[in-house]
Amino acid sequence: MKKKTVIYACAALVCASGLLALGYLGARYLAPGATAPANAGTDAATGTDAAPDTRRVLYWHDPMMPNQHFDKPGKSPFMDMQLVPVYADEGGGSGIRIDPGLQQNLGIRYAKVRRAEVAQAFDVVGTTQFDESQADVVQSRVTGYIDRLYASAPMQHVPQGAPIASLYVPDWLAPQEEYLALRQSPMNDALLTASRARMRALSIPDAMIASLERTGKPQTHLILSAPRSGVVTELNVRNGAMVAPGQTLAKVAGLSKLWLVVEIPEAMALRVRPGMKVDATLAANGTQPISGHVRELLPGIDPGSRTLQARLELDNAGERLTPGMLVRARLSDATPVSRLLVPSEAVITTGKRAVVIVRNEDGRLQPVTVTTGDDSGADTEIRQGLTEGQEVVASGQFLIDSEASLKSVLPKMTGEPDTPNTPNMQNMQNMPEMAEMPGASATADAPPTAMPGKTARSSEGGRQ
Repeated sequence: MKKKTVIYACAALVCASGLLALGYLGARYLAPGATAPANAGTDAATGTDAAPDTRRVLYWHDPMMPNQHFDKPGKSPFMDMQLVPVYADEGGGSGIRIDPGLQQNLGIRYAKVRRAEVAQAFDVVGTTQFDESQADVVQSRVTGYIDRLYASAPMQHVPQGAPIASLYVPDWLAPQEEYLALRQSPMNDALLTASRARMRALSIPDAMIASLERTGKPQTHLILSAPRSGVVTELNVRNGAMVAPGQTLAKVAGLSKLWLVVEIPEAMALRVRPGMKVDATLAANGTQPISGHVRELLPGIDPGSRTLQARLELDNAGERLTPGMLVRARLSDATPVSRLLVPSEAVITTGKRAVVIVRNEDGRLQPVTVTTGDDSGADTEIRQGLTEGQEVVASGQFLIDSEASLKSVLPKMTGEPDTPNTPNMQNMQNMPEMAEMPGASATADAPPTAMPGKTARSSEGGRQ
């Protein structure tokens, strides 16, 4: 009986020793930040020995706060989880590397930076107007009364020579009767010549004087006719109205030529010069092209629209255009210039800068800040930041930026320093703004927000 008791005691002691040993090894290998030996674990899915990871670790981070870097493993000060290592082959180079299959799934397209001969051009909007140089006025040179008005209303079409108004001039009757009386008397020709001069001084037309000599009947009605074919743009009198010398009765504007007045934004005013080529289309019919050149720039900026007006002359022989029509026009230089171009969709504008994602020779994607110029159709001019032959991302930029944020390489993408940070409570309110690229997280040099009682830089055990 005593012997059995001793055996049981020894067995219990051995079991206790084994359990202590297992607990010690488990605490050592499973402690936060500890590294298990290469042959100490197995793959849970396959049951085979797990291969050791010999890749070089750049830093550790919390996937929920990928832009906060730590130089040691441990527990995250932000979440109840362990820090995750970032290896050199994932974030060690400039930019990010995305698997080709993932690029295909994201629909990423590339385009070459190319150089082409492009004329400086920009789009404007304008309207057609009457050509004021093709407008004439119908005036009275004597005092009279409107006996009959042939033009009934403004904007009426009239041919050249068509009557506008019949003017009764009672002051013409006396000098004509005096002339007829002198012709019937035995007066010399000097008096007749003086009488003719008096009638001309009273603005009696020579044709009326000739008719007076031929018929012997005085005339007191004058027909005022249209000096050109066009539209009566102004009609300032009515039947029976009295007119004075120099008074404008009507204004007739021709339609054989029109002005196109385009509105140029103030920011582009200095780029417009007389002689620039204009290619325009009507808003009502885009199949009718209109071409011409800038005739002159009107001085002064419109205070309401903040635009500068440029004027050009349009040939309207068929009168297919009418004043007031809306026209879309494109102004361009006559001589094209060599420019560096990329697709417009490849440029990301943040409001403070323009960014283009470039694919390097090693396949990594990296954003580059560029200086853009004018748009030319579907392309944008690049004045600084790129060279001819480089490859840029033409679509999928925002998905690439999201991938960069998940991999915690945004500091590399934005060109900011990649250094571990030590967060503290004092910096909690001093977090910098989000990265300028759409979808980006905070920049790498932003101090993390520490939780009370914890520090950002963890020790081997994950706690201080």
